Amino acid sequence: MRNKIIRWSFFFVGLAVLGLGIAMTIKGKTFGIGPWDVFHYGLFKHFGLTIGSWSILTGFIILSFTSLYTRSLPKVGAFLNMLLLGLFIDFFLYVLPDPETLLAQAVIFIVGVVVLGYGIGLYVTSGLGAGPRDGIMLLIVEKTGWRIDWVRNGIEITVLLLGWMLGGPVGIGSIFIAFMLGKIIQFALPQCKALLTAILHYQHPVSSNESSY
Repeated sequence: MRNKIIRWSFFFVGLAVLGLGIAMTIKGKTFGIGPWDVFHYGLFKHFGLTIGSWSILTGFIILSFTSLYTRSLPKVGAFLNMLLLGLFIDFFLYVLPDPETLLAQAVIFIVGVVVLGYGIGLYVTSGLGAGPRDGIMLLIVEKTGWRIDWVRNGIEITVLLLGWMLGGPVGIGSIFIAFMLGKIIQFALPQCKALLTAILHYQHPVSSNESSY
């Protein structure tokens, strides 16, 4: 029971940190943002609602397609990922101030990419299921046998182009995310796994009164 609580805590905290990182990069959107966020931003710009709402709706469509194709219900972790990430994105976009200078935008963008990477590291470490976008990627890899990096890059290039056509912010920051995010996750994931292992194996010290019995 304790292990489940700890893993779910990592899952929820990871999604919150991920939402914060995405919101930070959007605040520095002058430099461009990540492929899926470009797509969500473009939908927001054209059709209203919020960026987080479009993240939820896109995730819902992907989850529905995946479930219909596999004839199985989505895992709880995937559903919560879809819902909570969008809510966290909108929350942090609301509470974070808008950077007024180009330097401030650059700083919040770069820090945001690092935060984003650690958010992914935390929620992946929990082992409670991939999000909708990772789920569709894994499904395509399973059915086609194509390399996972080809599939991931193909999906992200497609949504980036769609988002760009909708007016989403594409720039050098989008390239930075494409090339650096994987490296940040590669650095963050072992740290998050080590932290989870340390917490799972932590034992409260036994007091002298307890030890006498």
